[in-house]
Amino acid sequence: MLMPRRTKYRKQFRGRRRGAAQTGNHVAFGEYGLQARSNGWVDSRQIEAARRSITGTLRRGGKVWIRIFPDKPVSQKPVETRMGKGKGATDRWVAVVRRGRVMFEVAGVPEEAAREAFRRAHHKLPVDTRVITREEAL
Repeated sequence: MLMPRRTKYRKQFRGRRRGAAQTGNHVAFGEYGLQARSNGWVDSRQIEAARRSITGTLRRGGKVWIRIFPDKPVSQKPVETRMGKGKGATDRWVAVVRRGRVMFEVAGVPEEAAREAFRRAHHKLPVDTRVITREEAL
């Protein structure tokens, strides 16, 4: 599971998930990319599930880049706990994804294979996505 080795603060505010991605919104490394079309939090487990789906579909061919990293801690209080007594412990790590952000990239495979791999990865992610090529812009 992806998570930071250490952070400056143990807990964070939830923040807002508005607007479009200002950076990371074009294909930089590979030939094809999976771009988010909506805002959301992508959990480290969902990133790993999507990565496994992509590499399995490509039969371990080509190269895969993960362009998002879960660096935001999300806390959760235990079930059936009374109110108060402070904020809950860190439950999971999420990556804040804004629309337009390229989450995964692949290279060295035919376009049909890349599209099929991204189609399968789309089902593992909580945001709406589309497949883009290196030439396409936002």
